[in-house]
Amino acid sequence: MSFLKIENVTKSFGPVEVLHKVDITVEEGEFLVLVGPSGCGKSTLLNMIAGLEEISSGEIYIKDQPMGGVHPSNRNIAMVFQSYALYPNMTVAQNITFGLEMHKVPKPEREAALDKVSKILQIEQLHDRKPGQLSGGQRQRVAMGRALVRNPDVFLFDEPLSNLDAKLRVDMRTEIKKLHQNLAATIVYVTHDQIEALTLSTRIAVMNNGYVQQLGTPKEIYDTPANIFVASFIGSPSMNLIPASVRMEDGDCFAETTNSTGDVISLKFPNPGEALRAYNGKSIILGIRPEAITDPEGADRHSKNIQTVKNTAGVIEPAGSDTFVANTLGGAECVARMRADAEVHFGEIFDFAINMDKAVPFDPENENRII
Repeated sequence: MSFLKIENVTKSFGPVEVLHKVDITVEEGEFLVLVGPSGCGKSTLLNMIAGLEEISSGEIYIKDQPMGGVHPSNRNIAMVFQSYALYPNMTVAQNITFGLEMHKVPKPEREAALDKVSKILQIEQLHDRKPGQLSGGQRQRVAMGRALVRNPDVFLFDEPLSNLDAKLRVDMRTEIKKLHQNLAATIVYVTHDQIEALTLSTRIAVMNNGYVQQLGTPKEIYDTPANIFVASFIGSPSMNLIPASVRMEDGDCFAETTNSTGDVISLKFPNPGEALRAYNGKSIILGIRPEAITDPEGADRHSKNIQTVKNTAGVIEPAGSDTFVANTLGGAECVARMRADAEVHFGEIFDFAINMDKAVPFDPENENRII
């Protein structure tokens, strides 16, 4: 039995359909992240799970019970908002236990629940403060405490870290990850930040224009994106997308493209399927992650399909643990990710090592991965 099931759900505002037949199942204890650009429908879907938006068609089930017509207060879900939504005139302790008080939970139980979540979130010393006396990170912990104290079936997070500065956002990601691991809670989390999606989730639903583009584990989404949108949206820097063509020779399959000087280069696919072989003589888009284009010494020692090509090194950006090197393949700007101490200089002809085990071919017309 799926803990949360979203079945053929659509949402329309007047004549405009903004969510199109969404199907997602979430097992108990999973951390599902809904990720996508602004306006893709992810927050609308979260609000439909919460009962804050009506479903136009389809159904949402929680613990096998249909939620159509069920009031938000009766769904046993807890929501953490981007804006914290704390009561400014109440103390931290009062904010956390207010919902329990409204449900007439006895005071000893409220206090025990308060102590438990305060220890988990390390906010025991903040009980007597009011929201105006707290930092952004502390307010977010209190908002999470208010959700945790209810022991809900499903936690819903709506871009909870977007108001925090970069360092605090990283710290809070760690705290949320710990929280999930310690409580084995079922979480649906909305963000436009693909780094949050990759680091927090057990599964990701990548959304665009009201459609789920791909649903899978972080590794599946990153290594084998379903289409060019997913390839370019997930990853930082994003996947290089190189115009190429397929050439068959003596049973082997090659991606043929050009380097910065216009010389033709051939990159051999290690295990081409029949679908890719059928593109012989046709154009494709070759997707390669930046870390799969590197310096020869930094190439993956476990791969047997590292192919070296000569190309011109463009702009070089040292980034601490890595060095990013711009280059051109097939007329497209690409990024190579190299070791911090890689000996590469702007404008020189350099041996770039390409890991073809990591290459992903796409159809340039429908933009889907060629499987």
